[in-house]
Amino acid sequence: MDVSKTKTSFYRRLYVAWLIDSGAATSVPALMAATGMPRRTAQDTLAALADLDIDCQFAQQAGERNNAGHYLIRDWGAIDKQWIDAHLPQIKALLGYP
Repeated sequence: MDVSKTKTSFYRRLYVAWLIDSGAATSVPALMAATGMPRRTAQDTLAALADLDIDCQFAQQAGERNNAGHYLIRDWGAIDKQWIDAHLPQIKALLGYP
């Protein structure tokens, strides 16, 4: 199946937002473990969520230093999270994620 870079990039962003919102992966190392993506790709994908109007924030852990904490989705913007839930197997298969 031939899939465009635009579609894979879009689905990767949706999947990363879903992982964060579901609590399955709320840090860069956890995203790397869940998807197998390199650190830089995970970081770039997190930064690109704002392009979809997905409000993803880093919550610093109280009393900790050096970015100890987790990411959370504060607002999905125009994205329908229920659509992602319903199509999760297809999204993961298209991206080649376990």
